Amino acid sequence: MTVLQRQQSLQSGSSESLDPQNWDEVRALGHRMLDDMLDYAANIRERPVWSPIPDDVRARFRAALPGAPTALDEVYREFADFILPYATGNVHPGFMGWVHGGGTAVGMLAEMLAAGLNANLGGRDHMPIEVERQIVEWMRSMFGFPAGASGIFVTGTSMANLMAVLVARTAALGSSARQCGIGHQGTLLTAYTSKAAHGCITKAMDIAGCGSNALRNIAVDRDHRIDVAALRVQIVRDREAGLAPFLVVGSAGTVDIGAIDDLAALGELCREQNVWFHVDGAYGALGILAPALAPRLAGIENADSIALDFHKWGQVPYDAGFLLVRDGHRHRDAFAAPAAYLRRETRGLAAGSSWPCDIGPDLSRCFRALKTWFTLKTYGTEKLGAVIARTCALAGYLEARILAEPRLELMAPVQLNIVCFRYRATEPCKINRDIVADIHESGIAAPSTTVLDGRLAIRAAIVNHRTDVCDIDALIAAVLEFGDRRAGSSGDVLDIRESPPLAM
Repeated sequence: MTVLQRQQSLQSGSSESLDPQNWDEVRALGHRMLDDMLDYAANIRERPVWSPIPDDVRARFRAALPGAPTALDEVYREFADFILPYATGNVHPGFMGWVHGGGTAVGMLAEMLAAGLNANLGGRDHMPIEVERQIVEWMRSMFGFPAGASGIFVTGTSMANLMAVLVARTAALGSSARQCGIGHQGTLLTAYTSKAAHGCITKAMDIAGCGSNALRNIAVDRDHRIDVAALRVQIVRDREAGLAPFLVVGSAGTVDIGAIDDLAALGELCREQNVWFHVDGAYGALGILAPALAPRLAGIENADSIALDFHKWGQVPYDAGFLLVRDGHRHRDAFAAPAAYLRRETRGLAAGSSWPCDIGPDLSRCFRALKTWFTLKTYGTEKLGAVIARTCALAGYLEARILAEPRLELMAPVQLNIVCFRYRATEPCKINRDIVADIHESGIAAPSTTVLDGRLAIRAAIVNHRTDVCDIDALIAAVLEFGDRRAGSSGDVLDIRESPPLAM
């Protein structure tokens, strides 16, 4: 085929562009989509927190891969009718089951802008990376880290914790471990965290090649904080056995009840023992924005690394995890991988070294920083801190309601924004498990369950900035109503249509 023939062939296929043929039609539909989603958030209390997915709706999403096009308005109609009504529900103020932020209209709009830019933040010299660097600087300042610290956005704290393990592993073994494997010395590495720590720490040890058996789960005190004295004994014992302690993971807001380890004592012990001190601050680390909570995080400034999620207490839309590392050189040692196609220049788009791909595993990265930047700029840290403090105050109110109700039992001390309790019954585990499922199906609220000292508890995690006293009252009313019915009917299935009314 000649050059002219190739040119003619390409020109005849110019209609294959994915841009719309009529931009005005797309603009009008886009405005409608935006209005609908703003209405969704503004009127969220009119909806159930969560609705079970009907079989016929689920079946729609088992259809074959589409070959032919479908009109955009029809695709949107399918979203509005069959996806939107059956979402997780964490936008709703009655969602209290897991530590999910509620998101904001500001964050939603920023996400739209980021999608429009379609920027890849793996590297190169463009402004979206400067926005991410701005937030790294803010986080350095917030947590008292030195100028040489580095930071990076990731999907969430599970990934940030894994990356911290990899940085600590490389610091312990040297960068040669990246080429040669962890070898004999790597098999001797041991890490430490509390029995109350998140399960992703165990998974991180597994993925990092250290093995989950190399993680020591240390006992906790009555407040569910790691026993520092027991930790010290275990480290010394492991050293005497010829092992190589390399990492301690402290918790700033445990998953079950929101406990904060004694971070100052952990930092001191880690310096003494020359081991990496990492803080899993998935949601609790942002408590530093609330003056009443910040003193409880004393010592976090001495951590070697901190993992946190802006999409929890920070209310940024999913996903927006973050890793901050005190020593930027050690951070780069764990991930930088030069390649010809990633050549750095001093001019042009290929300038701007170092790049985010030098401090993380991803080369293709979305613009998570923009929605976080919009959130911090729009609301400011004082407002966000006040929101965080209020969720803890609401937890205190829920605690008081529980203590005042003889049919309910508080299962653990309320330390931050998580309340664990149960309905008193002769078969409490079964009754309370059923109560939670009944409440989910009613649409009134969405608590979860956990197990504390072998006993099942209802767990209410108050994270959403929209949650109010009326939502707490609705949860209590629902627990009592369904609990009384369950206890009185020996486990008969309830008619959820007769459930307590939705909180308004």
